[in-house]
Amino acid sequence: MTNLPPDPVELPLDGTLDLHTFQPREAAAVVADYLASCREKHIYSVRIVHGKGIGNLRRTVEAALARLEIVDSWQPAGHDAGHWGATLVKLKPRID
Repeated sequence: MTNLPPDPVELPLDGTLDLHTFQPREAAAVVADYLASCREKHIYSVRIVHGKGIGNLRRTVEAALARLEIVDSWQPAGHDAGHWGATLVKLKPRID
């Protein structure tokens, strides 16, 4: 048996990232990579679905967002977009 890393997961760049399929330890890296890819495609409004739970994953997401220079702002989603189970992110526009 070998301990090969899992195959990369191809995520659709549609402005919504659902973290339910990832391990919590992967969340910060997945968020950073997804947001960078969205920004490359000129997608500046992103919804990150992390679930409500006890808030650990939400706090991980918020800590990752605070470290990313490409993030302009973020806030909890409204009732129609997941409320406390999702975070809405606004990215800084690319300057080409």
